[in-house]
Amino acid sequence: MTNALFPGSFDPVTKGHMDTVVQAAKAFDHLYVVVMTNTSKQQLFTPAERADFLQAAVAEAGLTNVTVLARPAQLTVDLARELGADVLVRGVRNSADFLYEQQIAGVNGKLAPDLPTVLFLAKPENAAVASSMVKEVARYGGRVDQFLPKKAAAALEKRLKNEDQEQE
Repeated sequence: MTNALFPGSFDPVTKGHMDTVVQAAKAFDHLYVVVMTNTSKQQLFTPAERADFLQAAVAEAGLTNVTVLARPAQLTVDLARELGADVLVRGVRNSADFLYEQQIAGVNGKLAPDLPTVLFLAKPENAAVASSMVKEVARYGGRVDQFLPKKAAAALEKRLKNEDQEQE
């Protein structure tokens, strides 16, 4: 049985993230999708909220071999060992993503040489979808339901609307 771990900040989860989740769920016996912290990013949603959005998207996709967790303050390789993961999963949208993911895989490979990283390529329709861009679209009143699962889209629109009202 092969267990895989897909870590990410998922702030919020996009259809691109879900593309990777679906591909990995087909490739591995069990997939852990884990909300973690990227210290170089400013998070809009709490880890619990992000995990909730992911759980809703996983349920909507009908994926029964996926477990969603929130572990915001943990090293990925340590979590992989704790969960019994055999493989790390990452998604790649473009060549810039590839270079970034290659660096992450290199560091993780030094920390845990027995834990390979598998990259899944985004479908063309998801290749330009990034959480940061989607947040920008939403901030200025654009529709984000084409980029995000339902629950995440509704929450993003509500959060940014509330922020706008607070600033007035």
